[in-house]
Amino acid sequence: MGAKYLVIGVVVGVLLSSAVVALAGSMDPSSGPTDAASQMVTLEQVYDRLNDGTAGTKMTSFTEPAGGPGTGTMHSLDEIMGIAPAADKTSGALPAEVLKGKTYWGLSSGAWGPQVGTAAAASVPKTGQATPYSGGDDGEYQKGAAWPNPRFTDNSDGTVTDNLTGLIWLKDANCFGKRSWATALTDANKLNNGECSLSDGSVEGDWRLPNVREMQSLIHYGFWDPAVPNTAGTGKWTAGAPFSGVQSDYYWSSTTYPSWTSIAWRVFLSDGHVFYEDKTVACHVWPVRDEQ
Repeated sequence: MGAKYLVIGVVVGVLLSSAVVALAGSMDPSSGPTDAASQMVTLEQVYDRLNDGTAGTKMTSFTEPAGGPGTGTMHSLDEIMGIAPAADKTSGALPAEVLKGKTYWGLSSGAWGPQVGTAAAASVPKTGQATPYSGGDDGEYQKGAAWPNPRFTDNSDGTVTDNLTGLIWLKDANCFGKRSWATALTDANKLNNGECSLSDGSVEGDWRLPNVREMQSLIHYGFWDPAVPNTAGTGKWTAGAPFSGVQSDYYWSSTTYPSWTSIAWRVFLSDGHVFYEDKTVACHVWPVRDEQ
């Protein structure tokens, strides 16, 4: 009886082994996966993707690595985890900081994984000139981002918001009179609630001297003396609409002339031209602050 059961057990074992081999396919590692669905990337390809963005091709055959982990031909799981991004990285971008439609990898909790940017590309605004003087000129094409209407909003607290740039300007464009460049920087930075008819709750450090592009953004090239638009942005500035005290004169910017650092850029509000001047010369001051 014992021999009989032994023979039966051997037969069953052989049959089971044959079934496993039939289901699993060849156990020879050199043959590799032939079905596209069963092909896989290697750990080294995962490492390369995280490290430099290299997109590897799924393996179609098994290849022994030339060396073990740490040899330069194969990285370990610890090394892969060491370069993998983690949640709550302070260097992670927000959607508003990535161009609209661009895909990037979110690194913040709640925004982990593929994200799509929402930031619009910086647009060059129209100059305001609407009268053509020659074929193909600015007045004919009027290219650039359209100005909103109204262009400005008087906030009734001593400030005016530019609806085109989002910048907030001091309503009184002549509160400080003329200052040297260094004094203009200090006066603008120390401006706060209660000064220059402000009731906006601002504190020292909120205000600053505008850079040259910000200063120039106020120019309407369809007018002169001064070349500043009115509240709607459709006509020339008049007193109180929306600013007060606008001077057809030079206003300092915070931008230094690079090849001669003792001079800085200034903007002539009479006609909009930009020129540089020695920082000791007195020019008008028009503080600005960012939208909050």
